Amino acid sequence: MSSIINSLIEKGVLVSPELMNKEVDENILKKIIEDYGDDLDTLNEDLIEKYEKAAETENPKSQNSSVKIIKSYEKPPKKRSFQDFVSLFNNRFNSISAILKNRQELQNVSAIARIKTKENEQVETIGMVLDKTITRNNNIIMTLEDKTGTMTVIIRDDEQNKATFNAAKDIALDEVIGVVGKKLNTAIFVQKIIFPDIPPTKELKKQKEEEYMVVLGDIHFGSKVFMKEEFQRFIAWIRGEYGNEEQREIAKKVKYILQTGDVVEGVGIYPSQEEDLEIVDIKQQYEEAAKWIARIPEDKQIIITVGNHDVGRLAEPQEKIPKDLGGALWKLPNVHLVSNPAYVNIGATENFSGFDILMYHGGSIIYYSDNIPSIRAAGGQKRADLIMQYLLQRRHLAPTYGSTLIVPDSEKDPLLIDIIPDFFLTGHIHRASVKNYRNVTMINGSCWTETTDDQVKRGLEPQPARLPIINLRTRNVKLLNFMTKTSREKEEEKLKEVEELKKKEG
Repeated sequence: MSSIINSLIEKGVLVSPELMNKEVDENILKKIIEDYGDDLDTLNEDLIEKYEKAAETENPKSQNSSVKIIKSYEKPPKKRSFQDFVSLFNNRFNSISAILKNRQELQNVSAIARIKTKENEQVETIGMVLDKTITRNNNIIMTLEDKTGTMTVIIRDDEQNKATFNAAKDIALDEVIGVVGKKLNTAIFVQKIIFPDIPPTKELKKQKEEEYMVVLGDIHFGSKVFMKEEFQRFIAWIRGEYGNEEQREIAKKVKYILQTGDVVEGVGIYPSQEEDLEIVDIKQQYEEAAKWIARIPEDKQIIITVGNHDVGRLAEPQEKIPKDLGGALWKLPNVHLVSNPAYVNIGATENFSGFDILMYHGGSIIYYSDNIPSIRAAGGQKRADLIMQYLLQRRHLAPTYGSTLIVPDSEKDPLLIDIIPDFFLTGHIHRASVKNYRNVTMINGSCWTETTDDQVKRGLEPQPARLPIINLRTRNVKLLNFMTKTSREKEEEKLKEVEELKKKEG
């Protein structure tokens, strides 16, 4: 009997008799223990078989491949309790506090309970934002919380403190920050706010070979407004059959295609959606997706995450497309399916560590476009770059509870940006956006659907059929537009409708 199984029995785990004398892969057992932790109460053949099948389907594509899956959420569904939420926020606080404590400005950080004993002293502390208000005098008052208690912090609106005040205006609830200031009476008068952020010394990685990566945004196979002609152009281009000589030469050198979720239109996503569907069966939608994607040459490695239109739960982290419905994609030899969010590494060689890529469909993007003053004033959803930068600065994909639906993980926060990526890819809002922030290339990947009446009503302005193309040797990014003349005219008409709607609404 395995020593691991024996230790599980000693801990009170119910092990089925069939496993007592069966040789079980220790890596499988370790993976189960890692996923379940203290919640593992039963170990049987069905559970072992589930993990063995998962290993069989994933490992062949990873072997001898320049694509490595660093993180893809695989934990099985289970009942969640209030304590899971408590553990989630505790773990998040600990993780981000550890990042902040490496900052020079927070070398003498004290717990809130200790600061309460001080008076008229310079102090440094770290806390989660529990509450935030703006006074009649336009000062900002926040309540910070750590494991020892809560503390009021005040950011004054004056000339000497203008930069700090402006930063405080954009602080959202539940994010973890550091503050430096003077303790007077029962409050800290803040002089500086420290965010976990990306270090300014982050390396801009480049590889020696001239290879390319492209980002496919929301495709929505199965929708009546899926842009077949434009996507056909993309397929022809990636096969080297479309475009000028330079464009075809680039297509030959494309090695990686990353798709940021909403592969299909889905079923039952919103009321009366069936009226907008060309394919009404979710499994057939994925079969249609596989037919299109199978036309991409097999020398291109394709990595696909999931979005809110894909099958599965809406709450994040979302598990990858399941085999029972998306099996047609699973069969494609060059397709790698991952969760939302996920970390992958591409291009690693003996002498190069490769590029770390954070893929996130973007469930929280709309919340921050609407609720962060500086982003809202700059254009809201039109400024995917500012939203992505904001999340990188907070080192979290959805710092505010309620900014997206979440499934609490009691062991580690899956939405934490604990690995600093070289590329940060999102989708969801159907915009094409590229920007570099502290040597992290941030890309929001377009879409392949026409602008719908529903989007017009909500004031959205999609930018369909744009393809970001990244040269991995130079890190330069170009946008290739696959729009047809007819589609461009349709898009212009829809945008006029958006502008007219905005005028009517004042």
